[in-house]
Amino acid sequence: MDDGELLQLLSDIEEIKQLKARFFWALDHQDWDAYGQAFASDAHLEVPEGNVSADGRAAIVASVSGALAGARTVHHGHMPEIEVTGPGSARGTWAMFDYVEFPPGEGGRRRGLQGYGHYTEEYVREGGQWRIMHLHLSRLRIDRLEGTPS
Repeated sequence: MDDGELLQLLSDIEEIKQLKARFFWALDHQDWDAYGQAFASDAHLEVPEGNVSADGRAAIVASVSGALAGARTVHHGHMPEIEVTGPGSARGTWAMFDYVEFPPGEGGRRRGLQGYGHYTEEYVREGGQWRIMHLHLSRLRIDRLEGTPS
């Protein structure tokens, strides 16, 4: 690999990391326009534990925004393993942590979860920017939130 190819590879990986940072920020701030821009127009999203599956940017935004309506969330992605597979394609895996707290239920009881697992993703370059083409979230552990909010 020559210096130019190495520079392009490192640039692509950094752009994908920045994409994922914008994804998390938009998700936690419920900025659904910015969240949608993280995805390719014909992307696919799967979150089996949440019974969420959607095809296409608009359907993904509608599904996730509906599932998280009124929730407070914190999402972290760590230790990315990103492989650029072609001039406009890549795949990656991120270790993840999420905290999702829904509006209080009956008796003011807290409802939600803390999850630990992985995002497995495929990326494409669309409109000159890296975007998520396929996202699969798998949680290895879920701790249910109990009690009253602190």
